[in-house]
Amino acid sequence: MKITVEKIDDINFIISGSVENSVIQEKVAKLKEEAAKDTKNNESTDETIQQDAAGQAFKDFIDAGIKEANIEVESLLGQPALKKYEQLENGIYFEVELSISPVINVDIDYMKFIPAYTKPVADEKAIDEKLAEFSTKQAPFKAIAQPKAIEDGDVAIIDFAGYIDGELFEGGSADKFNIKVGSKSFIVGFEEQLIGMEYGEEKTIIVKFPDDYQAADLAGKEAKFIVKLNEIHEQIAEVPDDAFAKSVLSDPKATLATLRGKLADQIISEDVSKVYMSELKPKMIEGLLAGFDFTLPNNIVEQEIDAKVRERTRSYTEEQHKVIRDDKGKFAELRESVREEARKSIKTTLIVEALAEKEGVVVNDQELQAALGYQAMMTGQDSQDVVKYYEDNNLMVSAKMGLVEDKLFGILLGFHQA
Repeated sequence: MKITVEKIDDINFIISGSVENSVIQEKVAKLKEEAAKDTKNNESTDETIQQDAAGQAFKDFIDAGIKEANIEVESLLGQPALKKYEQLENGIYFEVELSISPVINVDIDYMKFIPAYTKPVADEKAIDEKLAEFSTKQAPFKAIAQPKAIEDGDVAIIDFAGYIDGELFEGGSADKFNIKVGSKSFIVGFEEQLIGMEYGEEKTIIVKFPDDYQAADLAGKEAKFIVKLNEIHEQIAEVPDDAFAKSVLSDPKATLATLRGKLADQIISEDVSKVYMSELKPKMIEGLLAGFDFTLPNNIVEQEIDAKVRERTRSYTEEQHKVIRDDKGKFAELRESVREEARKSIKTTLIVEALAEKEGVVVNDQELQAALGYQAMMTGQDSQDVVKYYEDNNLMVSAKMGLVEDKLFGILLGFHQA
């Protein structure tokens, strides 16, 4: 095994060299011997054994290169990037780039990169409006005093039975069902046909299930619903007082002043969140990127470029995909177009990791699950589906890093209020 190590800068290295065929064949022979002894697993083929042997040889090559470069394994950052693979007459030539963690000086005065801001104050009018909205949302639904025909926005109490091809279908019937007309919570076209119905009236409503409906046996089919309107309900806001505060806060010591204080905190939090996302966070990232100077790990940057290219091309048409597949120049242009964005993303991540360690900022799994659950609730998705999506697409680490970033920035901004 012949190895050459080139130190590009203080953290990036190129390891190049070749592994002789004789070394690989020795590994092949050993793997075949082990496979012959393993009577429980006889699925190994010559091709898979050859691949496994080459994989072992590559690992040995990396290990030897790390040793030759006198690099501590603990300092390695990310996975080695294979830059070149060439089958030679007498073996395989490898060229690999790897990086170690950069040294980031967190003893500088990084607070000078944090913008000062004035924390907003919730005025009494905003609290009154929030209290009125809150008291309405908390109010129970009651039948309206005077019967009327259904209008858009009404909460109708209906009975319905759904038929497909003259047969009742499972899950298509209900009694005393609450539906808010215009909420788009039912099949497209159903709610609109309720408008104008009178108390006690029965009506036949015909709709078609979407082609991509979640229940495959109903997707794309026409359904007939026999609907009866029982009554219309409304929410009448309760008068907010100390008793109301005790009830909604589940606190026997709560008063209306306590509730107003919590609503004020909510208003302030919402305002800060808007300013943070639109102004403060971009300014902080811009300041930190300009204020810290260190070498970036090339292999991690290249991986980030790959990720951004995948993200950029996700919405491409088949024709656009074909262009970048067939034209290496176009593909290279695409990669270069996201390089600077990728570099900033990696640099920001490394700065945040270093400052989070300095400030003692951590995010545990419980906080991550809660954040994903909140995201699911806000987007109307099932929380378990969201978690599974993040797990299946290897996004849990980046999601956690995003929470660490926001938690760190929140602490730094708290130190720097004007």
